[in-house]
Amino acid sequence: MTAPTTLFRPFFRLIKITILGTQFDVPENNTLLRCFQYLAPEPVSYGRFCWNEDCQYCRVTFDLGERGASRTALSCKLMVEADMRVTEAAAEIRYCSRTLNLK
Repeated sequence: MTAPTTLFRPFFRLIKITILGTQFDVPENNTLLRCFQYLAPEPVSYGRFCWNEDCQYCRVTFDLGERGASRTALSCKLMVEADMRVTEAAAEIRYCSRTLNLK
């Protein structure tokens, strides 16, 4: 029998990211979708996400601030980085994040 595991990859600190104009502290070394789950545990857990790139419900548009141009990715595979800015999010992400009062 194995011990239960945590949902999150090991992290030592929280980093700042901006989601649709609102700044949040999220755990480093995790995917962006896990960070959404960190911020809104229950709604994201019950969302229609497949967590393996099949459903496309976690698509976001983001940039890395001054370090790069705007790109589109699936948040289930995108590792979060300090100062990341999520500028657009799929409807399922916005719905599951509604308790965060995003703009």
